[in-house]
Amino acid sequence: MSPVLALLIAAALLVVAVLTGVVVRLLDGRRRGGGHLRFDATDADGELGAKATLVQFSTEMCARCPQVRRMLGSIAAAADDVAHVEVDLTHRPDLSSRYRVLQTPTTFLVDGAGVVRARFNGVPHRHALDEALAAV
Repeated sequence: MSPVLALLIAAALLVVAVLTGVVVRLLDGRRRGGGHLRFDATDADGELGAKATLVQFSTEMCARCPQVRRMLGSIAAAADDVAHVEVDLTHRPDLSSRYRVLQTPTTFLVDGAGVVRARFNGVPHRHALDEALAAV
């Protein structure tokens, strides 16, 4: 293989990697629909809120989970009928396949009936969480 061809292949791989990183970064924290998922209250250690519950899926080695825990806790503390529940997938790996959680942190906004109304992969944007809570 010629050195010029090797450099072109390396440059192409670098461009693809950078573009992939930019796309993943843009999609991180955005609001998505909950699909047809229902959250089972027995999967959470805490009580669910009357209006809504912010369910955070995390793991022990997650670097961004403490930041999300603080943000969701402050949102739940500011509203009377909103609760925050954290589910550790390290101890409950079966829930990751049931709820299709591919990364941590992942946050579900669950209404009082247990229907997942919104889903956030990564660190959720605060304004997107506020809009989703207002819609519930």
